[in-house]
Amino acid sequence: AGCGGRGRGVHSGGGWGSGGPAAEQGGGDSGLSLTRDRETTGLSGATALIWGARLVLAKHLLIWFVPSAWIGDSESRERSPGLLGWETCSKSLPGKLKTTHIFSWILKAIQNPNDIQLQEKAWNAVCPLVVRLKRFYEFSIRLEKALQSLLESLTCPPYTPTQHLEREQALAKEFAEILHFTLRFDELKMRNPAIQNDFSYYRRTISRNRINNMHLDIENEVNNEMANRMSLFYAEATPMLKTLSNATMHFVSENKTLPIENTTDCLSTMTSVCKVMLETPEYRSRFTSEETLMFCMRVMVGVIILYDHVHPVGAFCKTSKIDMKGCIKVLKEQAPDSVEGLLNALRFTTKHLNDESTSKQIRAMLQ
Repeated sequence: AGCGGRGRGVHSGGGWGSGGPAAEQGGGDSGLSLTRDRETTGLSGATALIWGARLVLAKHLLIWFVPSAWIGDSESRERSPGLLGWETCSKSLPGKLKTTHIFSWILKAIQNPNDIQLQEKAWNAVCPLVVRLKRFYEFSIRLEKALQSLLESLTCPPYTPTQHLEREQALAKEFAEILHFTLRFDELKMRNPAIQNDFSYYRRTISRNRINNMHLDIENEVNNEMANRMSLFYAEATPMLKTLSNATMHFVSENKTLPIENTTDCLSTMTSVCKVMLETPEYRSRFTSEETLMFCMRVMVGVIILYDHVHPVGAFCKTSKIDMKGCIKVLKEQAPDSVEGLLNALRFTTKHLNDESTSKQIRAMLQ
């Protein structure tokens, strides 16, 4: 249908409240936002207009980021909120990663290789886990394709990134949901190193059985070739985020006629929107749960990491369009236990943090 057609197909007609977007009308709340932005940041001219527009955009997108504040026509409310069925994986994610840990059985089986009963118990315990791990691995492939499709829709001419995010709020929400799931998955994966130990036991067992010319039924589900691909995936500290970073870089490299600024400006604008929502009392007061707060923080961190992988000089240099000091400050104002994983993601999964162009102050904030 083309870029414009896709955007119009998902735009919620009533999503702006009364009238059209305030940024386009140029009056009322838009003017107040621009005035407030000049006063609080000391910016003027074009720079103030850009940041003011992002304040307005943040208010408009809040109806999508905060589920309890959704407005619009009945069709937009009743639609299935997931583009990929991510809800099924996301809702059951903590339990699947935390309760399927059967390392104790495997450890006993390794220590007693001649105990057939222990071997059977360990094998029967690990097989369901392997099927679940395969499900998440296959889901990462779907996310990779979906992310590139969303980037295409949110960056293509003739609209600017801000105009895209205003016109295609549903796509922006799906983009955010993918990032939220990704950061949540990787946080839990890093807390459960036994996942890789369990999977290693599975690979060793099927390799041993192959040598002995034995074939197990589960190999129809996860054969040696699939197990090798899954092993490479789970060997990454943050496998889902690595997948999305590669997908974003692949999108930029494959679309050489599309200016890279279209992609980086889209990412930096989303970062600014999340930051504004988190640091502005007027907007933050509408967050009805801790999970909504975490949603915005995960999306902000995820977009920063994608930006840092795509932009030639990254997100931490002085010329970056992302206010890294402000974003880190917002994170550090939260309870340490809730944001430590997100700060670690910035420390260890970004590309340019340790470049010479990164200021000492930013490095110190992330120490």
